[in-house]
Amino acid sequence: MQLSITGKRWLLTIHLIFSAIMLGNMVTFLILSITAAGTENEQLVGSCYQIMHVLSKTSVRASTIGTFVTGILLSIWTKWGLFKFYWIIVKEILTALLLILNLWGMYAWTMKALAGFEANMNQLDMYMFHIDLWIGIVIQILSLLFIFAISVFKPWGKRKTTLKNSL
Repeated sequence: MQLSITGKRWLLTIHLIFSAIMLGNMVTFLILSITAAGTENEQLVGSCYQIMHVLSKTSVRASTIGTFVTGILLSIWTKWGLFKFYWIIVKEILTALLLILNLWGMYAWTMKALAGFEANMNQLDMYMFHIDLWIGIVIQILSLLFIFAISVFKPWGKRKTTLKNSL
């Protein structure tokens, strides 16, 4: 089944909106984590961790699932297919990484940081939670930017052999 041009444009628009929300979430996480690391105000630190945890349970999950589902539908319902092009395969691998980081990692890391903060954990332990969170945030931002670039430039071309027309 192939979408009409109008259907493809609508689905692509929805996909881009979810993708933009994902990137916006991670930029927000970056700003909040920098704020939490750079302030002496304990109330502000706690608020930053609470906001990140709420986002990890809501907007991060919704945008990740929305991006994943609309991306798969775009691949299946357009000429691109799931496995016809190397650039799409790379996007799928990076998207799988982002699914794990967003659905599990961000939730777990923000929950640990918030719990540590509420338990008045020592600075070294809090620093370790913060480093885990930063690593996740940076990996996600770089992966999303790389996915956006791949989507525009479509490098590496078409695969020579396909799996049953690569779906």
